[in-house]
Amino acid sequence: MIVVAGEALIDLVPRGAGTLADLRPARGGGPYNTAVALGRLGSPTAFCSRMSYDAYGEALLDGLRDAGVEVTAVQRGPEPTTLALAPVGEDGAARYSFYVEGSADRLFEAPDRLPEGTRAVSFGTCSLVLEPGASAYEKLLHATAAQGLFTALDPNIRPVLIPDAATYRARFKSWLPSVSFLKLSAEDAEWLGGTPRLWLDSGPSAVVITHGGDGLTVHTRAGLKHSVPGEEIDVVDTIGAGDTVNAALLHGLATWNALSTEALTDLGADDWTRLLRFAARAAAITCSRAGAEPPYAAEVGEV
Repeated sequence: MIVVAGEALIDLVPRGAGTLADLRPARGGGPYNTAVALGRLGSPTAFCSRMSYDAYGEALLDGLRDAGVEVTAVQRGPEPTTLALAPVGEDGAARYSFYVEGSADRLFEAPDRLPEGTRAVSFGTCSLVLEPGASAYEKLLHATAAQGLFTALDPNIRPVLIPDAATYRARFKSWLPSVSFLKLSAEDAEWLGGTPRLWLDSGPSAVVITHGGDGLTVHTRAGLKHSVPGEEIDVVDTIGAGDTVNAALLHGLATWNALSTEALTDLGADDWTRLLRFAARAAAITCSRAGAEPPYAAEVGEV
């Protein structure tokens, strides 16, 4: 069982041009997309979050259930669902702005226990920024690592939500000793200002950096650096692409029984080639359709 911990929200995606374009609500949030992608790929998955009782919250729960994701660890509340306005540029990338004040996911509390059979826990995005929930997710990250479970982090930086960049960067560094596997985009890496070697020396056994259509690169504590190109695709938009990569990588590691720091260190160049290409295929399929709609196992093939 892979547990994904973090926010679920509604992306409001404009249909057409202009400031008053119709807005299409779509289920989203980096951790939410990761959980759905894992479920669609066939990995036993649970979602750990706090969600609203409103209509959007119910729709988000339905999306998890439809993907086969366990929802017993989802907390509920009367507060509204977080909204993200996500206009898409000519390059297919979304430019986000958020409506987060008083929303349900900000009041998440760290659970006393995780679902039975948990092997790994994945964290990331807004959930590690917005208080008081951020401190609760941080507490869960450190507690999970202390139990010897595999931990994954995808920071998925949203600068518009970070009032103090220096404080966030220091906090990010404090998470790394509790992180087994770090995945981030090239834009995240530039914003954070560190290097793969520095991050590896602080905790993770492997760091994967995505480069959009140019592919993915892995850096390992053992000194391996290996890259694969992106998949050729007609891009509709890139919403959920990075989350799909995160899920595909975790799914592949779970399939290979490699959800441990030791197993991660033992993977060679051939293994990483297969895993990164699998993730690139999955992300390309997501980019070929509107919104965060990750592929099913039959669409992407075997890892």
